[in-house]
Amino acid sequence: MPFIFSLLLLLSFSTPQQAHAATLLQDVTTISKAKVLEIKSQTLEAVPGTDTTTTVQTLVAEVIDGPDKGSVVTFDNDFVVLKAGDLFYLSKVVSAESGQTIYSVNDAYRLNAILFFVILFVLLVVIFGGWQGIRGLVSLIGSLALILYVLLPGILHGISPIFLSIVVASLIIVVGSYITHGFTKTTTSAVLGMIITVALSGLLAYYAIGATHLTGFESEESVFLNLDTSGSINFVGLLLGGMLIGLLGVLYDAAIGQAVAVDELHRVAPHLSRLTIYKRAIRIGKEHIGALVNTLAIAYVGVSLPLLLLFSTSSYPILQLINRENFATEIIRTMIGSIGLVLAVPITTLIAVLLLVRSQKDRTNEAGLKSEEEALEHFEHHH
Repeated sequence: MPFIFSLLLLLSFSTPQQAHAATLLQDVTTISKAKVLEIKSQTLEAVPGTDTTTTVQTLVAEVIDGPDKGSVVTFDNDFVVLKAGDLFYLSKVVSAESGQTIYSVNDAYRLNAILFFVILFVLLVVIFGGWQGIRGLVSLIGSLALILYVLLPGILHGISPIFLSIVVASLIIVVGSYITHGFTKTTTSAVLGMIITVALSGLLAYYAIGATHLTGFESEESVFLNLDTSGSINFVGLLLGGMLIGLLGVLYDAAIGQAVAVDELHRVAPHLSRLTIYKRAIRIGKEHIGALVNTLAIAYVGVSLPLLLLFSTSSYPILQLINRENFATEIIRTMIGSIGLVLAVPITTLIAVLLLVRSQKDRTNEAGLKSEEEALEHFEHHH
């Protein structure tokens, strides 16, 4: 009996420790840059359980950095089709249980091509945009810095995505506008118009997300992020914040355009009343709205082409497809962006007229003023 009791006591202490030690065994993964030396074979093979085929290659590759630099490995690849001379990231996984080493393509190497197009973009902006283009690039860098170093860390640290997105969007508007266009009344008009529009769009987005019961989990990335952060992020707020940040691009264009239009109209015809300038600027804004709303909607459609193709091959009724969250999210995102764009035109125009146009009317040219206003009314009547 004492022997049995001692044995049971020993097992009670050793078994959990052994189980815990087993759970600590993990596969060792190393990612290195590699170069394809040779394509030994390339065939089309069926994907198990589907009617789809995929290209399977047998690659001979040389590791060109990391701890295995200089070694040559041979393995099968069914991830992305490569050719001799291509660079890629090689994944090396050493099994913790068996010690077996498995090689695979982690991803294609794209950094050289990305760098080329970034440099090409910067050169074209500098050549054709001049000093204004350079200031625009500085504004872009500042906006990206605010997103990367303020918005994202703040959300990960538990700050409300809704509050933080509105604050960061407003900072992007202020910093980007004044860097690009200088400290002028025209810029201030555009800034005020954009901030008011963002606030109104935020309220509409909040209501729209609640009315449509969107959860923010419309993509795989959201699901993975939720798992990585142990559910600490408010994904409804994150969805709303994404809508507001995505609105800034077209909103910036519309607001600056309207403020400049008011300023130029007033400079050319300082005798015109505020109402007349407002009407003429709104006429310009209508054309701007037509172009930008189309641009915004087509841009969202372009990003969602795989989703649209997937739905087009589905047997579900069209109304059920539209009701699905991933489809509904894109529709609401497009509508909030378009509504914000439309609101920006009258709001910014009104603010610009109040700030830029003098309230005193020039009575020395009342006849000309009256004829211009009649011409404007006649034009609007026929359009």
